[in-house]
Amino acid sequence: MKFAASTVQTLHTSALGAIILAASEEQLVGIWFAGQRHQPDTSHWARDDQHPLLRRAGTELDEYFAGQRHTFTVPLDMACGTAFQQAVWHALLAIPYGSSTSYGALSSAIGRPRAVRALGGAVGRNPFSIVVPCHRVIGANGALTGYAGGLDRKTALLHLEGML
Repeated sequence: MKFAASTVQTLHTSALGAIILAASEEQLVGIWFAGQRHQPDTSHWARDDQHPLLRRAGTELDEYFAGQRHTFTVPLDMACGTAFQQAVWHALLAIPYGSSTSYGALSSAIGRPRAVRALGGAVGRNPFSIVVPCHRVIGANGALTGYAGGLDRKTALLHLEGML
């Protein structure tokens, strides 16, 4: 994943631990639980705790954790991903709050029913934890499969949304 040199970040405290929020001037470029798998090296990004978009994203996350928000409005820049990854991430946005889908169903939804394994990789590399709801993708048998932020967080998010 590639990000602009001008990317800025802040650390947001959530009910599930520290979250790194990153943005360009006009769009959010990433949301990662601190230390999660597939997180980029953010050490060279400037910290900007007053960036309006990062503050807005933090507020929306707080509202989500309080049960007051079911959709997010912060603008997202998905350019860090390949065309296939971006298609998967856009498909994830269509999974409603309180609902889940399987990897196979999601693969069919993007017109690539045989690309389940590649789709799983793209889901795992989603750079927008929570906001692009990859936690809503479960195994075909209902099993809670991997989550880059950890299965304990996936379980907590699904519980928050009333699915567990």
